[in-house]
Amino acid sequence: MKFGTKTIHAGQTADPTTGAIMTPIYQTSTYIQKSPGDHKGYEYSRTGNPTRNSLEKNIASLENGKHGLCFGSGLAAVDAIIKLLSPGDEVISTNDLYGGTYRIFTKVFENFGIKFHFVGMENISNLDSYINGKTKMIWAETPTNPMLNIIDIKALSIIAKKNKLTLVVDNTFATPFLQRPLDLGADIVMHSLTKYMGGHSDVVMGAAICKDDAIAEKLFFIQNSCGAVPGPMDSFLVLRGIKTLHIRMQRHCENGKEIATFLNNHPKVDKVYWPGLKTHPNYSVAKNQMDDFGGMISFNLIGNNLNDAITVVSNTNYFTLAESLGGVESLCGHPASMTHAAIPKAEREKTGVVDSLIRLSVGIEDINDLINDLEQALSKI
Repeated sequence: MKFGTKTIHAGQTADPTTGAIMTPIYQTSTYIQKSPGDHKGYEYSRTGNPTRNSLEKNIASLENGKHGLCFGSGLAAVDAIIKLLSPGDEVISTNDLYGGTYRIFTKVFENFGIKFHFVGMENISNLDSYINGKTKMIWAETPTNPMLNIIDIKALSIIAKKNKLTLVVDNTFATPFLQRPLDLGADIVMHSLTKYMGGHSDVVMGAAICKDDAIAEKLFFIQNSCGAVPGPMDSFLVLRGIKTLHIRMQRHCENGKEIATFLNNHPKVDKVYWPGLKTHPNYSVAKNQMDDFGGMISFNLIGNNLNDAITVVSNTNYFTLAESLGGVESLCGHPASMTHAAIPKAEREKTGVVDSLIRLSVGIEDINDLINDLEQALSKI
């Protein structure tokens, strides 16, 4: 089954009672049992719900995995994955990563005795000096948020397997339409389904996908025991969104290329961060492991003035100033004061998140309207 067919059909069956072609919203907390333990596969909706399970099968198929688990948010998925570890364990993480992930690593899990090393993974050799007997996991985002760095997943997997480490890849920016980390050797893929997978800025949800039965069993136990599960209505919304994932992502990529080219030639723009530019330091890796380059773009301004960045993001019409990304509508953000405000200034600037950095989530609107919108906003500085 090809990807575009999977988005519509994988994990989906018509409702056996009515023949409804769409997966029903099973808005129930509990299920009838004929006698104790004699039921139709469901007991309680924290443990399992038919709408959620249809979504979990669908996303597992899209990532070429065997097991899919959905959570109440992307950070709930991160939380569950890190709970695979024990006090004293160490994690090597991308140093350029989503601020919420950095926050839960440093402000929550470090308090429970887990140590995190934040390392630039564009050069894989940087990892060698951090691997020791306590290292248990490698955590990678690629493309990274917000600097759009590209990490060689296959090279990471070789290091992980050599050292018997669990490799986790956050595939939120790429989606399985562009990149399938399990095929490249990752052990677990995680998503904020809130973003491109849902695609309509109307739901908050996360997911973890894997092939290994033992890892899946542990994650299912954590999912059920800790209870950070999504409801059936949210599961339905993500299922509906995924049906157009391949169509939406194609337009995101097309528009992303046009916007990146426009910004790269603009006199008020200093640097553009988009993996499809041949000047990107890991362009060759991106071209090899991704099917296209996506609609996420970051750029900073000549002079690196904070007020200039605020002026630009406050004067767009179609690029709405808002948190999040990956919806059909274009969004803009100021990472230093929004998504990455949890990261100390000295740390964020080391990774390139400077005061004038602007992040764009390029939507699927008419490309001429989007370019004109950015042109008029940049003319204000």
